Amino acid sequence: MKTTNPLKLIIFFGLICLLVMTLSRLGLSLWQFDRVAQVDGFIPVFLQGFRVDIATLCWLLALPALGSLIFATGGRIGEYWRTILRLYLTLLLLQIVFIECSTPSFIEEYGLRPNRLYVEYLVYPKEVFSMLWAGRKFEILLGLAIAVSTVWAGWRLSAGYQVSSHKFSWRIINLCLVVLVVVCGARSSVGHRPLNPAMVAFSVDPLVNGLVVNSSYSVLFAISQMRNEADASQIYGDMATDEIIDWIRLEAARHQDHFISSDFPSLSVNHPSAPAKAKNLVIILQESLGARFVGCLGGKPLTPNIDELSKQSWNFNRLYATGTRSVRGIEAIITGFTPTPARSVVKLGKSQTHFFTIAQLLAEQGYHTSFIYGGESHFDNMRSFFLGNGFNHIIDEDDFVDPVFSGSWGVSDEDLMVKADSTFSQLQQQGKPFFSLVFSSSNHDPFEFPDDRIELYEQPKQTRNNAAKYADYAVGEFFKLAKQSNYWDDTLFLVIADHDSRVGGAQLVPISRFHIPGMLIGKQIDVRQDDRLVSQIDMAPTLLSLLGITAHYPMIGRDLTAQADDWPGRAMMQYDRNFAYMQGNDVVVLQPNKPVVGFEYNFNNHDLIPKSQPEKLADRALAIALWGSMAYQNSLYQIPTN
Repeated sequence: MKTTNPLKLIIFFGLICLLVMTLSRLGLSLWQFDRVAQVDGFIPVFLQGFRVDIATLCWLLALPALGSLIFATGGRIGEYWRTILRLYLTLLLLQIVFIECSTPSFIEEYGLRPNRLYVEYLVYPKEVFSMLWAGRKFEILLGLAIAVSTVWAGWRLSAGYQVSSHKFSWRIINLCLVVLVVVCGARSSVGHRPLNPAMVAFSVDPLVNGLVVNSSYSVLFAISQMRNEADASQIYGDMATDEIIDWIRLEAARHQDHFISSDFPSLSVNHPSAPAKAKNLVIILQESLGARFVGCLGGKPLTPNIDELSKQSWNFNRLYATGTRSVRGIEAIITGFTPTPARSVVKLGKSQTHFFTIAQLLAEQGYHTSFIYGGESHFDNMRSFFLGNGFNHIIDEDDFVDPVFSGSWGVSDEDLMVKADSTFSQLQQQGKPFFSLVFSSSNHDPFEFPDDRIELYEQPKQTRNNAAKYADYAVGEFFKLAKQSNYWDDTLFLVIADHDSRVGGAQLVPISRFHIPGMLIGKQIDVRQDDRLVSQIDMAPTLLSLLGITAHYPMIGRDLTAQADDWPGRAMMQYDRNFAYMQGNDVVVLQPNKPVVGFEYNFNNHDLIPKSQPEKLADRALAIALWGSMAYQNSLYQIPTN
């Protein structure tokens, strides 16, 4: 192959790589024909797969394309670049061919395309090679032959490349075109966020979702995520494993005999403390609705509907979020997982399948489980996490027909609530119990919502306060519909915020900005104002108890129906890399590589007053902070299948 245009060589290798990835996807899909056919997946697998492949190649070929336009000139520099480019393209082809060829074996072993484990095992080459040689000699020899053949072919195919003699103006024009093509192709989206695996996930089968992406993309994406998985022990200090387990079991406040596994230390059997209060469960998760926006919690007069509902519910007056992001709230409420200095498990690699959620538990109990969202469900990796961990059905922006209003974050909250109501009515008619997480989005910058729905709190219209008031309006409209519905008598509702908005402050942990609303509503729920200190991680155990479900699960949150009225309560908060544990009004804060500091919290003026705290409280906080990382890294937070 001879050419004076270096881009032709790069495009030629790109087409070869595209062919390899497509043929691999075809072979894998035929191999897994039954699973792909069961979810009608052939069209999305190949259409979205082509999209992912183009994005992958744009990323991988960007630097050689730009470098060729700059360095592919006559003379010594051109000759050096010729060698570098040939070597890069040959190794790139080797990488793509080798990873795709090793994919079937990886799927057989782990049930997924190559991911972070593919990289982690490179740390142990001797052990891994010994294991593979003992059981997969043929695959190793075949892989070696393919690798040698690929290197030979790649080097030969690039042998005829000659340096360019085009003028400088031609190079500038092509440079601009290459940048445009690479940026557009790599993003593969005109939306807020570039392409990611959650954006192309469409099935509850994680393997089928994995067939959409190519194995090179899967591995590279896993590598990019690994750097976010901070280990709490490297930040706050170590503690013996047995001591951590003792503390987290004490935190769960269950009898020691109820912990049923030495392999999964937090796994316990749990019985409801009272007769079932409902059959169905709906969690309405309110975006960025801190207590400072809620009238009944002492905030601004923006929530007349929620204030009224608080008088008809089991209302938590001292409920605290675990973090400052939506995924942290989802993590706490849906999984009961304690916060860590790493990113939420919603976004981390090891938790995308076989990670406990109440959706998984309820699905095993025969529930229809769903996530209803007015925006793009792939945002923050929610779609992938939910489909991989117990949610049967996802409704998002594309499923709304003729919404009354659409903004930057999707359809309005009132569209969301109408859709939720109609969905629940249909499910109730089917006679099968249902669980649904309904997640609002209108109360989010840039605060877009329909006109003429509320009396504006202030001018101009698009402010945080007005958006909070509109979000409250939508909640009120939903409960008007729900109380007239066929599912009202059988359903337990939790209205709760994910976090406050723009949490900040001069304190190590601005505790007042973690204060959020939360209330349990239903025909059979006793009305009460609960002043105990509680955390988002207490919601799931309490909900399961109110549903009358006996089950074993790994959550260490409290079943609040079983706690005494004079229990002082506790909460935990992750603020960047600082971790606060509050018991009553006593607080300890863990900071990276610093001694634990103690405070007393004043609930009236929100001051943190320095105070020496008992060593046991500090040890308890450290154990809980370490538990999340330990449970995640060692895959302990699940219900074992055997």
